Amino acid sequence: MANKPASAANPKGGADPATAGRIKQIRMVAGIIRKSNPRALPLIALAGLGVLAAFVVAGLLTGLLALLIPLGVLTGLMAAMILFGRYAQSAQYAAVEGQPGAAAAILQTMRGGWTVTPAVSANRSMDVVHRAVGKPGVVLVGEGAPSRLPSLLAAEKKRISRVAFDVPIYDLQVGNEEGQIPIRKLQRKLTRLPRNLKGPAVADLNYRLKALPQSLQAPKGPVPRTGRMPKPPRPRFR
Repeated sequence: MANKPASAANPKGGADPATAGRIKQIRMVAGIIRKSNPRALPLIALAGLGVLAAFVVAGLLTGLLALLIPLGVLTGLMAAMILFGRYAQSAQYAAVEGQPGAAAAILQTMRGGWTVTPAVSANRSMDVVHRAVGKPGVVLVGEGAPSRLPSLLAAEKKRISRVAFDVPIYDLQVGNEEGQIPIRKLQRKLTRLPRNLKGPAVADLNYRLKALPQSLQAPKGPVPRTGRMPKPPRPRFR
């Protein structure tokens, strides 16, 4: 059989799937931004047009209009995209703020080689501790009531110190109460921590932490006498 021409596989007018997916993603994010802040998209457009207008005025005054217009278009698009990204991040924070596991969701989007393990420890009141490992060391992030989290964080810190002997261990609480860090400032807080470890030391620390037993386990020991197993039915003989 003869091979089909390339034009048959990708007919004229057909959009590239990767490009179509990217445009769809941008539209989805724009919808989230519009829902979170109706004024955001007009401000983004005005920022891009304002930068372009500044370059046009500079070109008219200097006589370099042909050179500055393309540069103004690129700079205006860059400014609009930077502002778009900031509004998208703000909309993401607004969407997850107050939801269970919000801190873990924010930690997992961080850059810089962080290894995040959600819910390494919890209690019956749904207070949760997440673990993030990076160049600063080990960071424990607690979500829940400020009256119950200190004991939960202290227990997890003691458990980790068994294998992380000389590694700094930081503990933070996320929330809007006194002494807690708002979810919007969590990433900034972690990025400002000192870099205490190098790449090989971080990998070794992750390996040692994997050897720790899970803290969320079923209670061990013999089955209580009150919890008897049901007896199997006896076979009937005719």
